[in-house]
Amino acid sequence: MIDILVIGAGAAGLMAAHELSKASKKVTVLEARDRLGGRIFTQNDPEFSLPIEAGAEFIHGDLPLTQALLQQAGVPLHLLEGRNYQVLNGVLQESENFIEDFEILLDRLNQLEQDIPFADFLERYLPEDQFENLRKAVTRFAEGYDAADIRQASTFALREEWQTDAAANSYHPVGGYNQIIELLATEIKNNGGTILIASPVTEIKWQHNQVQVICTSGTTYTARKILLTVPLGVLQAEAGSDGYIAFSPELPARRAAINQLGFGAVIKIVLEFKTNFWEAADEPAIEHKMPELAFLFTDASAISAWWTQLPDKTPLLTGWIAGTEAEKRSTWSNQELLTEALQTLAYLFQTNVDFLKSQLKAGQVYNWLSDPFARGAYAYATVNGKAARQILTSPEADTLFFAGEALYEGPAMGTVEAALASGKKTAQQILNS
Repeated sequence: MIDILVIGAGAAGLMAAHELSKASKKVTVLEARDRLGGRIFTQNDPEFSLPIEAGAEFIHGDLPLTQALLQQAGVPLHLLEGRNYQVLNGVLQESENFIEDFEILLDRLNQLEQDIPFADFLERYLPEDQFENLRKAVTRFAEGYDAADIRQASTFALREEWQTDAAANSYHPVGGYNQIIELLATEIKNNGGTILIASPVTEIKWQHNQVQVICTSGTTYTARKILLTVPLGVLQAEAGSDGYIAFSPELPARRAAINQLGFGAVIKIVLEFKTNFWEAADEPAIEHKMPELAFLFTDASAISAWWTQLPDKTPLLTGWIAGTEAEKRSTWSNQELLTEALQTLAYLFQTNVDFLKSQLKAGQVYNWLSDPFARGAYAYATVNGKAARQILTSPEADTLFFAGEALYEGPAMGTVEAALASGKKTAQQILNS
């Protein structure tokens, strides 16, 4: 019999399976998709000049597990370089300050003694007309960087994040994040573990030290224990919807805890052009020149952030829609999103869409909310979320275990590091059970 079934072959699932198989446990990983990696999805699309990250892309700060695996895989890191710009109220300027009046925001945040949703904080603690632009700016940041719905997001968590400045140093893994997925998968197999793709799970029947898993194909697997590492969005799916996993007997306390956590939507739009036209001082079709462009932020569009690949000079721009704006576009077609992207860039660079189309070499859209095996991009902290995570990280009858970036406690929530750390910690929990 299998010792442990791991559901999900993303970073958390593979990290856990790696630790369990290394401890000589008989492990089988079931993955719904026809690929490994989950929300790590490095695409080697021949239309693009370099690997494209549909999912996780950056390393924010110094993250020990992520960087150790990349080092083991021989993957160098590029420290992000370049200059940041913003177009606010139609005015282009280089962005030196994080957010204007940010110190005032931090002062008001430090007055808060009890956690409340961030929307309530803005209404109660920052109501003055003179701070309207500040309210808009921090809302854009919370919804953009954290992919959060500010009606649910924890003010305490945002305060901690903004005070620690965790994103001071950011890196790109050269060649893509998927290299750590390949490393973990290879070592699992070398340790005697099994990984099966295209195996969506529909039901888990369980009792103490015995589980039976039923897949959409009708295939069943039995094991002594099970670890679920599927994304929070899948756990929050309604019965009968694609990707939904039923439990027998049901787990009402855990279902309630799952629904108290926040899971943000993200749409990424990746465009490669023939030239870095934004750098060209002599390009007459562009009014807004942005030499050494790294990041570009705006209040003019739901696509609130764009970035390049500097120090790699490939003429690639990635657009980012997150939070409630991404939810509003969950059913949009890729063509509709590409049209919005080009219209936004035409405004930001003060050019026209026809010029951008003449420069466009390749384009891709990745809508994580519409993926039935993700249903979103990454977790954000909610009020009372800590208590919900404690419920979910406690094993059920020493038989059912949960892990994933949404269940991580620490400063790197919503990252690959969070997934790896949760997977590793839960594997140890299983070994000790």
